[in-house]
Amino acid sequence: MNFRIAITFTDSLVRLTSEEQKAVKTTAFDLQMNPANPGMSFHKLGQAKDPNFWSVRVNNDIRLIVHKSASSLLLCYVDHHEQAYRWAERRKLETHPTTGAAQFVEIRERVEEIRIPIYVPGHTTSPKKLVLSHLTREDLLRYGVPAEWVEDVHAADEDTLLTLADHLPSEAAEALLELATGGKPTQPVQTPASSDPFAHPDAQRRFRVMHDVQELERALEYPWEKWTVFLHPAQRQWVEKDYSGPARVSGSAGTGKTIVALHRAVFLAKSNPDARVLLTTFSDTLAKALHTKLRRLVSNEPRLGERLEVHAMNAIGLRLYESAFGKVRLVNNNELRKMLGAASDTIPAHKFSLNFLCGEWDEIVDAWQITSWEEYRDVRRLGRKTRLPETQRAILWQIFEAVRSQMAQHGLMTTAQIFAALTEHMAERKRPLFDYTVVDEAQDIGIQQMRFLAALSQGNPNGLFFAGDMGQRIFQQPFSWKALGVDIRGRSRTLSVNYRTSHQIRTQADRLLGPEVSDADGNTDRRTGTVSVFNGPSPTIKVFDTQEDEGQFVGDWLAKLRDSGLALHEMGIFVRSEDELDRASTALEQSNLAYVVLDENVSTEPNRVSVSVMHLAKGLEFRAVAVMACDDEIIPSQTRINSIMDEADLEEVYNTERHLLYVACTRARDHLLVTSADPSSEFLDDIKYE
Repeated sequence: MNFRIAITFTDSLVRLTSEEQKAVKTTAFDLQMNPANPGMSFHKLGQAKDPNFWSVRVNNDIRLIVHKSASSLLLCYVDHHEQAYRWAERRKLETHPTTGAAQFVEIRERVEEIRIPIYVPGHTTSPKKLVLSHLTREDLLRYGVPAEWVEDVHAADEDTLLTLADHLPSEAAEALLELATGGKPTQPVQTPASSDPFAHPDAQRRFRVMHDVQELERALEYPWEKWTVFLHPAQRQWVEKDYSGPARVSGSAGTGKTIVALHRAVFLAKSNPDARVLLTTFSDTLAKALHTKLRRLVSNEPRLGERLEVHAMNAIGLRLYESAFGKVRLVNNNELRKMLGAASDTIPAHKFSLNFLCGEWDEIVDAWQITSWEEYRDVRRLGRKTRLPETQRAILWQIFEAVRSQMAQHGLMTTAQIFAALTEHMAERKRPLFDYTVVDEAQDIGIQQMRFLAALSQGNPNGLFFAGDMGQRIFQQPFSWKALGVDIRGRSRTLSVNYRTSHQIRTQADRLLGPEVSDADGNTDRRTGTVSVFNGPSPTIKVFDTQEDEGQFVGDWLAKLRDSGLALHEMGIFVRSEDELDRASTALEQSNLAYVVLDENVSTEPNRVSVSVMHLAKGLEFRAVAVMACDDEIIPSQTRINSIMDEADLEEVYNTERHLLYVACTRARDHLLVTSADPSSEFLDDIKYE
């Protein structure tokens, strides 16, 4: 007998208390070991439209809904007695007549709320446009719409479509939302009637076979999205495509770029049995997250993991450099700042601040590995718009040359120097260190790192694959990939279905960015076609008279969510910098909420709210997020603005500060609160609904 669990079961399980979950898990294990055990209390659901729905008694109040046939047992849902029965009475398990995929279909006549018209007193409005009425019944069936819902889809307008989508299977909802926004979704796979409906790619998004106790234990330990790494059928083509050069997938937050990168790395390793594959990203924290996801993805193929390495870019660069050239000492930011300050003091009568010198070093001299006055005099200062005549550059070069000399004297190197040396070393090798490289969060890869990656691929047309979002660039200045040997023109695709963030949160967060984001090579990501696949409450944006009022509200907001069933580790607070961490800590302490402050060495913990600066937000996800301290002069950072010598540089500062706030807001799945003390950041006006 096949023993399966449904995504609806794991979603409902996490909404129970920890003690209730333990009882449910015990019952689930007993069902898997011996579903015919006479001690199991099965009850036939007489009111259910599906004759194969049964309830299983967990305790006095908790009931587990299962779908039972001669060949399979499916865990469908779990809840308190009345709610569990109500769920089963409103659904049936069917095989779609056109696609052949197994689906839970909600009983149409019970969903009355989508028929209620929206009425605003005092307003006379013309009828809303029926957004999908041009599609035929056959069109809708091909997209996976259940037959009994076709009439409702034809009658949907701009106001009712999103509500309607909540009641449809995921593949149908995604396709309809994309069609309504002008997209052209890929039609689901259609399988023969004789095929197993649970083997259909869309069915595998919501049902999983549990082959043994260990697999069930892992499934029940993590929420669905954590223990299984799902690849959307429409994304598979980008994973398995044979490219003619470097390729990239992009898309806004939550569209599955990381999942595509993971599956691309695994696909390359499987398709090339002798190849070594590198999966990399810009930070140690994200590399650890990738490694965890990869382990779950290839857990049944341990030998595959031996040829597939996961490292942060700086970590793999340092390892390869020391392997080729010996130990090295990296200069840290404090040491570098002191050296720049000391060198600046020896040059009299110049107007450059220490912040400007640090930025010029990081973004021009070190980033481009400039080693001579002539190179610095002629360099194109992309991303640094301040105009510098030759006389001022000459003064600056004296400072930078002194720092370079001091670093050489003490045997210090920067990571950019390490990658520059590795790039030259790659040219001398007959065989590449890695046959294929997949880069996640590619928008924050540095100049010398990109040069190294280009050299690492040694011209292999499938050697480089990138995933990233230009709208989330927060660490790097823009630069031309093409000039460094990485030309993705014609091989860049944008993902448009958001799986992580509710429609309401995504819509408001997107207001921080323009409808298009372009890179230095003219590649453009269009963000207007993105659709979210689920609804949620609208974000709350509030400005308070004092920091104390703000903290009290944030603490109360999180406490109410906890009381409604959210676990503490499903909540997060983000602030712009370490200077604002105390405001978050105070808010949580006032409400007696346990918390952990994240850094590069500290990760999320069970039963604690996570508190973090925005720069560490990438890779994190919470059901509820509070973004605090969005005050004027905090975001955008007044410190960064003060380091500018020319107003032309303001654009880049504002862009990356907007990106930071966007990244923080899009860590939220269901609930988002953005707060400040008066006066608030001008960015808050952008994300409020008009």
